Amino acid sequence: MFKAFTRSIPEISIFHNPSSPASKSALNLLRSAASGPYPPTKPSAPPLKFDLEVIENTPPTADQLRTILSYLPSKSPTGPSGAQQTPSPDVLLSAHPTVDTRPTSADGVVKLASQNPNALKWPIVVDWHNGKAAVGDLEGVKGLLEELRKKRDGEA
Repeated sequence: MFKAFTRSIPEISIFHNPSSPASKSALNLLRSAASGPYPPTKPSAPPLKFDLEVIENTPPTADQLRTILSYLPSKSPTGPSGAQQTPSPDVLLSAHPTVDTRPTSADGVVKLASQNPNALKWPIVVDWHNGKAAVGDLEGVKGLLEELRKKRDGEA
């Protein structure tokens, strides 16, 4: 009966690097989805409702990274207990030529990224409300927005 009162607006954060073309494209996509018709191919569609937080040139904290990693889809099969394996922190690292180390912990990734912002795959986009994240690619961001659209349109 009171289900409508418990709904909250999703909060999406983008850890953004303005010098990254993928990050600029993702930020533009998120802003247009929140302010114009979504999907853009349907002019009569309403915008998506979410709060957008833009964190510029600052990597996530180690705690945030651990949470983000748990939100990423695992590319490996489930573990021996049947639980989904959390991706390794190195999935957040870029192949930039200035990256000469590959830390294996969230703390190590944060330390490296604070010394060399090019070490991270930008953008890192997180839907904190729905427990989803995308790192380094526009397709992942489109997937997050499509999930929001499905919920808005009653398809999920």
